[in-house]
Amino acid sequence: MAILKSYHVASGSFEVGNTQPRLLQAFLGTCVGVAVFDATAGVGGIIHLLLPEPVSSWSVDQPEKYAATGMPLFIGQLLNLGATRESMQAIVAGGALVGPLTPQDMSLDIGGRTAEKAYIALHTEGIAVKRAETGGFFTCCLELDMQRWICEIRPSAFDISLHEPGSIKPVTDDVQQAIETIRPIPQVALKVLRIIEEGAYDIGKVAEEVKKDQVISARTIQLCNSAMFTKRHDVVSLDHSLVFLGQERFIKLVISAAVQSYYSQSGNGYSLCKGGLYHHAIGTAMIAEKIAGKTETTVPGVAYTAGLLHDIGKVVLDQYISGAYPMLYREFQDRQSEIVDVENRILGMDHTRVGEILAKKWSLPASLANAIRFHHRPEEDKDNDPLTTIVYLADLLMSRFHTGLELERMGTDYLTEHLSQLDLSAGQLYDLVDLIPGKVFEPAMETTENH
Repeated sequence: MAILKSYHVASGSFEVGNTQPRLLQAFLGTCVGVAVFDATAGVGGIIHLLLPEPVSSWSVDQPEKYAATGMPLFIGQLLNLGATRESMQAIVAGGALVGPLTPQDMSLDIGGRTAEKAYIALHTEGIAVKRAETGGFFTCCLELDMQRWICEIRPSAFDISLHEPGSIKPVTDDVQQAIETIRPIPQVALKVLRIIEEGAYDIGKVAEEVKKDQVISARTIQLCNSAMFTKRHDVVSLDHSLVFLGQERFIKLVISAAVQSYYSQSGNGYSLCKGGLYHHAIGTAMIAEKIAGKTETTVPGVAYTAGLLHDIGKVVLDQYISGAYPMLYREFQDRQSEIVDVENRILGMDHTRVGEILAKKWSLPASLANAIRFHHRPEEDKDNDPLTTIVYLADLLMSRFHTGLELERMGTDYLTEHLSQLDLSAGQLYDLVDLIPGKVFEPAMETTENH
């Protein structure tokens, strides 16, 4: 039995290679995944497509994101490695309408149009489509075994056979005890959070504070060298990262490094793949920052921080989720329920309320606490803070298009109103989708599996 290393192909990217003990995986919702391989030549790969074509001329700087521009690059790389068009086979998956659905989902049909562009590219290159499962209403995982050249499409959310029905329903004391056992966010991170909230700071003093925490310093440097934040630059010190990134990005990186240590306390409950909670948080933060900049309704740095922290309550409830997978699966797939409703029915509470408790315990600014509490239902935020709506939209985009990172299902009953609050129209939703970062996973995010 071979030991394979699994590699998550991030949305907006592709991975190719020769025969090796590696399992490529693309978790798909509205996105479309295309696996192409030539078993005879021992060459293959997966591309994870986000949109059918570039939204504007400035968005083509990441061509892998789009079917129209990414497919030719992907196929070209396979040909360069020795594959031939006559021997290549393709498997296409994804492009689902992930509920609850809105008229915008139906009219935009992003997944359907992305799949159509992918099929056109394959037909143009003369590559046979061996199997296709696109459309529908369910998420899936496209897997390519690069050792045996076997490709499979399987449900991405749950493997029901591995779990018994959940029988643990926490009581208030259980949750309170869980809250007490969660390690707090490091003091240096809290100081930086308050600095961002106040809007005025001495970056030199911030850097000196960060240097006092060796763990945060090391993680900041590590993140600076990751695919999420840089392009193959060798950053070796905190001062170097400050010079290379600039003040604003340096501040974000420090917060990201601190939050990483927090999310690492969770297990495999909400997270559907290794590091899923953290990488969902990073992606949500990046989108929130971009929406804030686009709408000019909130300070982008604050929006980034709120995106990072929006799901902190899941770290507490994570231990109770893993035993309830069969019930969760039925709630999501059969009843199309929202995650907070499912949590309240099964656990008696939800992650937004628990997150608010943590936020207040750590004395986080009120705006962040509100964003954490109401990010699933901004209409319930009495302060009507645009920050809450921004985090909601960012979380919605991540849950729809980066399906598979974590367990999530969000409602869209008031989507039009939420867009209107930020002076956005329903027609601009397509533009917001283009804000989703392509590189959420680090290239080193690999785990070993037996197959």
